[in-house]
Amino acid sequence: MSLPKIVPVKESLSELRKIQKKSIPLIANRTKVFIAFKKHEKTGISKRAVAVNTGVNQNSVQSYRTLYLTGGLSLLMAYEKKEGRRSIISKAEHKKLEAKLKDPKNGLRGYTALQTWVEEEFNKRIKYNTLLKYAMRHFQSKVKVARKSHVKKDMETVEGVKKNSPTLFRM
Repeated sequence: MSLPKIVPVKESLSELRKIQKKSIPLIANRTKVFIAFKKHEKTGISKRAVAVNTGVNQNSVQSYRTLYLTGGLSLLMAYEKKEGRRSIISKAEHKKLEAKLKDPKNGLRGYTALQTWVEEEFNKRIKYNTLLKYAMRHFQSKVKVARKSHVKKDMETVEGVKKNSPTLFRM
């Protein structure tokens, strides 16, 4: 078994703690590791012991240590959030889809009908689950539930039926 590696940390404990409080959780974990290295600066501490003390994986401890030794604190604290996948639905398509879903007389009976409409309207084949999750995330749509009455119902006809029906069906 090898001796614990001594990592010379230039920053003071108070500086590291200030950085830890101000930063996002990912960077806070990195500073937590270097607080442990700073506390054991004279005697040294193994990456396994730091991992156990801080709750960070030992491979991460090693990569943080390498980053710090090569580029200092600025390289260690550098973090660029990577963009996710681009949406398969463009902004113009998004607006049309929103108008279709917000229209109370759209005639869609579910997400399969929406999927068919998207294929006809945009000439694009989108998987059912992709379209379902997109609609739920962006338009807060829900799985279709039974309506109390039809959207295109003619109220005059309904009143006529109620008048001519037996008293059992009247409300």
